[in-house]
Amino acid sequence: MSLPPLVEPAAELTVDEVRRYSRHLIIPDVGMEGQKRLKNARVLCVGAGGLGSPALMYLAAAGVGTLGIVEFDEVDESNLQRQIIHSQADIGRPKAESAKDTVLGINPHTKVNIHEERLDSSNVKEIFADYDLIVDGTDNFATRYLVNDACVLLNKPYVWGSIYRFDGQASVFWSAHGPCYRCLYPEPPPPGMVPSCAEGGVLGVLCASIGSIQVNEAIKLLAGIGDPLVGRLMIYDALEMTYRQVKVRKDPDCAVCGPNATVTELIDYEAFCGAVSDEAQQAAAGATITPKQLKEWIDDGENLEIIDVREPNEYEIVSIPGAKLIPKNEFLMGNALGEMPQDKRIVLHCKTGVRSAEVLAVLQSAGFSDAVHVGGGVIGWVNQIEPDKPVY
Repeated sequence: MSLPPLVEPAAELTVDEVRRYSRHLIIPDVGMEGQKRLKNARVLCVGAGGLGSPALMYLAAAGVGTLGIVEFDEVDESNLQRQIIHSQADIGRPKAESAKDTVLGINPHTKVNIHEERLDSSNVKEIFADYDLIVDGTDNFATRYLVNDACVLLNKPYVWGSIYRFDGQASVFWSAHGPCYRCLYPEPPPPGMVPSCAEGGVLGVLCASIGSIQVNEAIKLLAGIGDPLVGRLMIYDALEMTYRQVKVRKDPDCAVCGPNATVTELIDYEAFCGAVSDEAQQAAAGATITPKQLKEWIDDGENLEIIDVREPNEYEIVSIPGAKLIPKNEFLMGNALGEMPQDKRIVLHCKTGVRSAEVLAVLQSAGFSDAVHVGGGVIGWVNQIEPDKPVY
């Protein structure tokens, strides 16, 4: 469905701006008025990572007058495979500052506001209030639900995108005209059920595909042209090179945008999504060792069975010496329990400690009461024990 323009047009374009945006101006659907609307627009990107990188760059190139960047992280070398707004020289810099420099290098006419803080229930409304449109480039469920609920409560539209390995999704959520994110996903998945990009990986160029779709939707909303993805979920498979759409209807029982909404104020989204299940937290309490403690046990000749619960591709990158690879899903399916030795102490680890805590809960419930896991996982091991090994 077509929607009215989200913003009013600016008073005029300068001579420099007319030259810069000439290829937009000769498109009848955009024209002078549409470009003036882009100039007058204020768009906030949540995240300057995989999706935020192409989104910010193309929003700036398109002539959006004010861009906001919410980002508290620093540039890491592993980011550069997909986060193209940053360069080798930016490693160690705050991502928000790096992104701002790149945006201004693309378009000095764009004003850039940076918000170098973690988005949460205490600041999201204040930050969102100054913008017409939100572009969600986050990679975790807690922030996705936070962004959605804040936009519903503030009656603001936002463009959502998601990426994983070779698959991407995109949609526009605006409760005033259609469904919200909770209409599509009323509840987050169980903790540990859906791997993050840090665990499962993502094809770098997929970020450009989905990020550019997000910008396309943003331009349509701001200028009031075309048919935005309101009420539609776009699904992209990069391996098969297919796009398909799924209709998303407004849920009359939605907890946040329904007529009888039960979520009328922002909540604790970390608790709502639960990065680690209650069972895993209970299992890890008193059964977590440090990488240095594991090294001491190895050096002392302790009778250990060190088990890596990551995926084979991760194991190929870096591993703890002597560790046996058994992916987490083998434990969840029950297939690996018969392989567990009765005469050795089982030590579990993953990348950072989340997946191994989930497996620890499974083992403890199966009677392996002395099993432990390594807090900080293989990343902690590399940082503390073998700093010359690669991390990912």
